[in-house]
Amino acid sequence: MFTPDQYQLLDFGEGRRLESFGPWRLDRPCPAAEKWNRSAPDAWASADARFERTGAERGEWITVGDAMPKWWTISRGQLHFELKRSEFGHVGLFAEQAANWDWIAREVASTGRRLKILNLFAYTGGSTLAAAAAGAEVVHVDAARNTVGWARRNAELSGLAEAPIRWIGEDAMKFVKREHRRGNRYDAVILDPPSYGHGPRGEVWRLAKHLPRLLAGCAALLAERGRFLLLTCHTPGFTPERLGAMTAEALGPGEAGAIPAETLRLQDAGGRFLPSGVVVRWGRGTV
Repeated sequence: MFTPDQYQLLDFGEGRRLESFGPWRLDRPCPAAEKWNRSAPDAWASADARFERTGAERGEWITVGDAMPKWWTISRGQLHFELKRSEFGHVGLFAEQAANWDWIAREVASTGRRLKILNLFAYTGGSTLAAAAAGAEVVHVDAARNTVGWARRNAELSGLAEAPIRWIGEDAMKFVKREHRRGNRYDAVILDPPSYGHGPRGEVWRLAKHLPRLLAGCAALLAERGRFLLLTCHTPGFTPERLGAMTAEALGPGEAGAIPAETLRLQDAGGRFLPSGVVVRWGRGTV
């Protein structure tokens, strides 16, 4: 995962989590932590900023003093990430994805050739950078063009400004359909869809309604040459079993067998594990 000086889950409980990102400690809401008590209650007073919701999605940050910068960076190996406190309570990094970055890098390196990878809902580019650093060609797609710009800055910080990455601000479903019509195919697809969302032209995304159709489209893009597919999800009710079955159905009987799926977890400083979504990893390789 990350080294403790770059990222650490310090504690969680009562619907919140306390984390350090570099030198800064943040106290944020976390629905997955509601059923636990905090194990280190005194540590929470050290938070440099606390996020409080003011609406269903947005909120505000309450900072201690004025020392905390608007932007700062952390790193994990070669990969560097620019962080900021957003109005949604995010900072530009989901630390539980680090295990997936390692899996992606191993899959890419194990092939002995350059893979062409599609990364959908690609956010600030962690998976894109992991794949590119391992030698892949990546098509990075996110509906928010400002977030695509953020990912490009992360690529520059990581020494990957000249890597073979196409940066695209587009609705994921529309892009997949267009690629299929054009006859374009991929060796791998990565996707991290939200529960709800909107495309750049107002397209509505509802995971419960649209995910099966998108997975079918991704399977079509992987036809005959697909090496791997990685799906992550943070929507309540979508268990590993459910997502594994959905992925298996999309890939079809030609990819027989159960699709590996499991709960993503983060370990806090006291050794407890916080559930942090679900991951489905399907691959033809041995990694």
